Amino acid sequence: MFFHRFIRLLTVIGLLTVSMISQAETTIVAVAANFTKPMTEIAELFEKKTGYSANLSFGASGKFVAQIENAAPFEVFLAADDKTTAKVAQDGFAVADSSFTYAIGKLVLWSATANLVDDKGEILSKGSFKHLALADPKLAPYGAAAVEVLKTKTLFDKLQPLFVQGENITQTYQFISTGNAELGFVALSQVINPDKSKIVNGSAWQVPENLYTPIKQNAVLLKKGEGNPAAPALIQFLKSPEAKAIISKYGYGLAN
Repeated sequence: MFFHRFIRLLTVIGLLTVSMISQAETTIVAVAANFTKPMTEIAELFEKKTGYSANLSFGASGKFVAQIENAAPFEVFLAADDKTTAKVAQDGFAVADSSFTYAIGKLVLWSATANLVDDKGEILSKGSFKHLALADPKLAPYGAAAVEVLKTKTLFDKLQPLFVQGENITQTYQFISTGNAELGFVALSQVINPDKSKIVNGSAWQVPENLYTPIKQNAVLLKKGEGNPAAPALIQFLKSPEAKAIISKYGYGLAN
């Protein structure tokens, strides 16, 4: 009787140990919405190469900062800029010196309608449209970049009444793709065919990079992930040639 109970106890302990190890092999990651497609692909390759897995959550960088600072369980943060990662580091939520630029974002003016957007973006000043979509500039760096472009071209005051703001870049894309806005500013990665390096559908103007501050997208290891080997492993994997190849094919630039 005692022997059987002992065996059952060992079995339970073994199952609990396996469960804890399994949990430790998954890292919880906050990812800027513009990086949804490449990060999904990177996470799949990361698991194949390392055995670790990544549980991904996508959203606006600004909202993730608030969640991280209110005890959200994220262990790695891939932001759409370098300011939000600097903030979580300054506030004591990130591992010192773990931040790095994993991608440089590209902004496009895109419409789901073919031939609507010209290749110089002149539709912004000459075209007739009722709605212009962009991500909330207070939460999403791509929205802030869009505002910067419009101000640089002295079109902000004229077009501001036409703004339809998405909470993040994904919602902004949905506004345009569903026709709720005729055109709008999104990330190149959202509309590019990674196998052909061309816009999937509709029409687009890739905004010259001298019209907005470079969108340096930084990743950082959060303190909650310091003790989980999967978290620093993911940070390291993002620097690998395999990950960089995926990032590049979605239209992002790479830091030197």
